[in-house]
Amino acid sequence: MTSILTNISAITALQTLRSLTSDLEGAQGRVSSGLRVAAAADNAAYWSISTTMRSDSMAISAAADALGFGAAKVDTAYAGMTSVIDVLTEFQARLVTATEEGVDKAKVQAELDQMKDQVKSIADSASFSGQNWLTTDIADIYDVDINKTQVVSSFVREGNGGVSTKTMTVDLSKISLFNSTQGGLLQQDARDIETIAGMRYLSDYVDGAKVWSPRTWGAAPATLSNRAFSGPLDLRGVGDAITFDVTVDRDEPSHGISPPYHPGKTSTITIDKAFLDTHFPSWNGVIADYKGFVQALNLSLSVANAGARADLYYKYPSGTVPDKYSIQTRENSGLDGSYIEISNVTSQVSSGSHGLINDVDQAARGSQMTLPFNDFQMFRDGEDPDGIEVSFSFYVNSETPKTYSFDRTYVNNLLGKTNGSISNAGEMVTLLTSLMQADWPDVIISDNGAGGVSMVLDPLADRKAGSKTHIGFSNITVSHEPIPTLNFLDIDIVQNPDMVRTYINYMDKATARVVDGAATLGALQTRIDMQAEFAARLASDIDRGIGRLVDADMNEESTRLKALQTQQQLAVQALSISNNTPDMITQLFR
Repeated sequence: MTSILTNISAITALQTLRSLTSDLEGAQGRVSSGLRVAAAADNAAYWSISTTMRSDSMAISAAADALGFGAAKVDTAYAGMTSVIDVLTEFQARLVTATEEGVDKAKVQAELDQMKDQVKSIADSASFSGQNWLTTDIADIYDVDINKTQVVSSFVREGNGGVSTKTMTVDLSKISLFNSTQGGLLQQDARDIETIAGMRYLSDYVDGAKVWSPRTWGAAPATLSNRAFSGPLDLRGVGDAITFDVTVDRDEPSHGISPPYHPGKTSTITIDKAFLDTHFPSWNGVIADYKGFVQALNLSLSVANAGARADLYYKYPSGTVPDKYSIQTRENSGLDGSYIEISNVTSQVSSGSHGLINDVDQAARGSQMTLPFNDFQMFRDGEDPDGIEVSFSFYVNSETPKTYSFDRTYVNNLLGKTNGSISNAGEMVTLLTSLMQADWPDVIISDNGAGGVSMVLDPLADRKAGSKTHIGFSNITVSHEPIPTLNFLDIDIVQNPDMVRTYINYMDKATARVVDGAATLGALQTRIDMQAEFAARLASDIDRGIGRLVDADMNEESTRLKALQTQQQLAVQALSISNNTPDMITQLFR
């Protein structure tokens, strides 16, 4: 139907033109922006994902920048550490020079002082942006909660939608050369628990570390010492003889033991010419010197099975003393005591003096010991929450030793503390009692009231005395020892000339610790480089993934744009033709 009121062709052409114009605007937008999803209206899901991932990409880029900052700190510390190693090597060489005879130690020390200053200067200067890993100020460098620093390594979006940054941990206790509260690689280890409240004592230094020996106590047999002999002793006269009684191993009530008290074993000894002729015929009744008298006296005691012996008198450190001898119990009588008594001495000699007189000696009980208490602290030990552990064995007399151990956690739980400290003798008594009482109920552990800890075997349970009695610790180990107990900056071969070789050994160990610290930094450098490379690749992959979601295909879009522009031209022409149709109809009525 042809109408002059409604131009259906024009309406159709206009609708087509409008649609083409809208499509053309979209195509032009995609071509100009390069995006096929530029707004949420284009594709809500892809737009949301791409927007979030662009934010993550920027965060990863920031993390990569932080890695660069961390790498700069590591590089600075590493440069300082390697420079220090060079100086330490030269320092040790100077110490070796000081061992040569005739070397002026004062001049060598002047060089050493300059090198010490150089090492300290390097450590103090190895700072980047105000952070120094070689000279630190950590309240407790062994505290795992505060002895670390962090380097940002990455940004991560979790599966639940949360975000976080990942860091690399740097343990400064393995890097710091000088710490304000000690504990640096070139400083004394501040975790020295010393004598462990007297359980051990210092016996030596090796490689700059203390060597400890366990504290023990035991008594010697009862001994009559320092008897004087003057010879030759001539027993050839009529009636010449030396006679005496020897009593061994009687009980001593003053030891606190309960009755009855055994009187010991008594033997009568006679030394005369007949005895000498029987056993030493070549002597012809004359004992030439003190060594011969000890030989004769010892044999007479043995023949009588007296349970005693004679020996040359020894005085530390000079050695055997001429013309002196001793007599002591053998403690082989089967009795508990350790006692010797010479009584009823009668003597007639033609010449010389043997020194035997009525005398007595009672040995002490060895199953008693005092620990000279000093306070100490069970420190933290790296990542171990229980801290340093002390292990030791304890024994009484000839019984089999038993082994015990305690650590920071044990001490804190026992004493209700948080710092692992043993502050007084009473607390040490509590600790030892908690460990040992079940196995050694007869060992009385107490505060002696004079700043020490008394450990004594109950005399009502044990009557022994002398060398049959011992009490003490053995096999003491501390988990973090040996530790350095010297400070690099305190080395002085002028003030301590006898410690030159100790200093050399210490420097060998200290240099090894610094080398290990440099190796730690080197490993950290490698990890940071790997992480930085990964961050760069990750950012690239994220950008590529975003492009796959929202980027426009420019070849396709440009072709589509050209086609839409052609269609628009044709639509305009069609609309023009449609608009001319009413004019043609009106001409029919003219």
